[in-house]
Amino acid sequence: MRYRYLGGTGIEVSTQCLGTMMFGAVGNPDHEDCARIVHAALDAGINFVDTADMYSAGESETVVGKALEGRRDEVVLATKVHFPLGEGRNRSGNSRSWIVRAVEDSLRRLRTDWIDLYQVHRPDHRTDIEETLSVLGDLVRAGKIRAFGCSTFPAEQIVDAHHVAERRNLPRFRTEQPPYSLLARGVERDVLPTVQRLGMGALTWSPLASGFLTGRYRKGLEIDLGRGRAALHPGRFDPALATTAAKLDAVEELVALAEQIGCTLPELALAFPLAHPAVTSVIIGPRTAAQLDAALKGADLVLDDAALDRIDEIVPPGTDVYRPDGAWQPPSLTDPARRRRPLGDR
Repeated sequence: MRYRYLGGTGIEVSTQCLGTMMFGAVGNPDHEDCARIVHAALDAGINFVDTADMYSAGESETVVGKALEGRRDEVVLATKVHFPLGEGRNRSGNSRSWIVRAVEDSLRRLRTDWIDLYQVHRPDHRTDIEETLSVLGDLVRAGKIRAFGCSTFPAEQIVDAHHVAERRNLPRFRTEQPPYSLLARGVERDVLPTVQRLGMGALTWSPLASGFLTGRYRKGLEIDLGRGRAALHPGRFDPALATTAAKLDAVEELVALAEQIGCTLPELALAFPLAHPAVTSVIIGPRTAAQLDAALKGADLVLDDAALDRIDEIVPPGTDVYRPDGAWQPPSLTDPARRRRPLGDR
């Protein structure tokens, strides 16, 4: 296992981060099995664990908290806040009101006195970024969190947050967590250069592109839309769709490249983000021990320039073959009222 420093925090983390989105009801509901996965990851040298309060409605944090009992000091523990938890008003977003409440709930579920990296899971157009930075700075001073970052923020909002922190003399985001894979390279255009320029760390998610880089889905083979991710989102796996066809075409070329350099497709996929100078760690999200073992086998793989040049030919730099599932969309696109003049003023 290799290690890198996380932005300017001085915190050293493994280049593979154990993501726990699949721990709990949405993935693996067996808490003891999930604990074994955590322990195996730690024993293999992973010291970075990432979760979120919204994963299985808090269950993932509960699983992680139980699994880390007796080993908490070995781990750089990260979690996130933003998405709704339960019904009612003021139970989501990036406001002081919600973050103060949410961090206490996360600490309780995680069975810890502090969180090493607390991340704002998505932007919130309803809350001034100064409000968010202010409360996060207060949590650092209170000792409840060590550092804080953002997740899936567009480059312009990362820059805006940085400038607000400078003008208001507030602590700033130290990390960003963007989607990044062989099939989704859009963040190379602006997000990763911005992160690098501002001295932030980057932990990237979805390196296996929702399963398309596992080798399970291949051109010409029938895709079972009744199991796994395909059952949850069958429209994203329909080979009749142009986007799916483009992914499958790219996968065939990437499989050939992996065979040429003597690794598996998942190993190639996990090594790729780490070649970018802005990336600190890549998040792996195993549901089973076998999936963890497969990821760990490629932990020491380093891609040379010839392999990266061939990847650039298959999927050009800055290109998204598909839009990563769960990536953020600005209100200027999702809310028609923000892009249409009133009817009488058109």
